[in-house]
Amino acid sequence: MYPKEYYEAIEEFRLMDDTFMSAVFDNDIPSVNLLLNIILNRSDMETISVATQVSYSNLLDRSIRIDIEAKDSSDKIYNIEVQNRSDEANVRRARYHSSMIDTKLLHRRQKFSSLVDSYVIFITEHDIIGANLPIYHIDRIVRETAADFGDGSHIIYVNADIDSDDTPLARLMHDFKCKKAAEMYYPQLACRVSMIKNTEGGRDTMCEIMERLNEKAI
Repeated sequence: MYPKEYYEAIEEFRLMDDTFMSAVFDNDIPSVNLLLNIILNRSDMETISVATQVSYSNLLDRSIRIDIEAKDSSDKIYNIEVQNRSDEANVRRARYHSSMIDTKLLHRRQKFSSLVDSYVIFITEHDIIGANLPIYHIDRIVRETAADFGDGSHIIYVNADIDSDDTPLARLMHDFKCKKAAEMYYPQLACRVSMIKNTEGGRDTMCEIMERLNEKAI
């Protein structure tokens, strides 16, 4: 039996809370396909692997832990993070995440042209960029020509503040801020949230995660 406060915390969790979000999407390819199709405005995502709370270790400097790491059928890599604190979603953090991902994508003696595309996606509680837009795409360009640099590195900020427009993205952000599965638009996500919040096995899984986190914090 876990402490009562664990179960109370589970009731309050939303997909905007990284620990809960990671549990909901863990090894769930259909849900990650849904997430990426909406954010990338696609309908053909073929994710072949999903992992959550993935550590990228740097023995000499700062390491990072990724909420969701996914790979698609073209070997493109997607790093998806939720940030409900603006100070944790600094644009230079996105730059660092992108650079850390790159260090893992190229093996010894591989040509640089073999480096696959990568996407760093920050879903933020508030508007980090400040232009009151639902989504921001950051790609390198050649300043003199305005042409795409084409290095395959992409950073995307999704603004969860905009959640009332009748668009797929706004509905997704609404779902990310819901505490109750019954109030969510997308059945795929609602089913996963309900499973964790309303079944004994799901609640035990979340309690185990919180227990491990508390032990690490001691």
